[in-house]
Amino acid sequence: MYRLHTGAVEMKDRVEEEVGKKAIEGSLPCAIARMIAENLGVSYKTVGKAADRLKIKITNCQLGCFK
Repeated sequence: MYRLHTGAVEMKDRVEEEVGKKAIEGSLPCAIARMIAENLGVSYKTVGKAADRLKIKITNCQLGCFK
């Protein structure tokens, strides 16, 4: 069975926490999603997956990073 490293789990939780905090009514603007990724040093894809898990939609995406 594959297990995530403790640091990876903590970062996943941190990303989800930030996405949840910044979302408004189930939506998160792309610019804010990108800012979260850059501030936490994770990929846009990581933030996008966190939003998916939380059922939060990325809106106003300028670059097509979050599909």
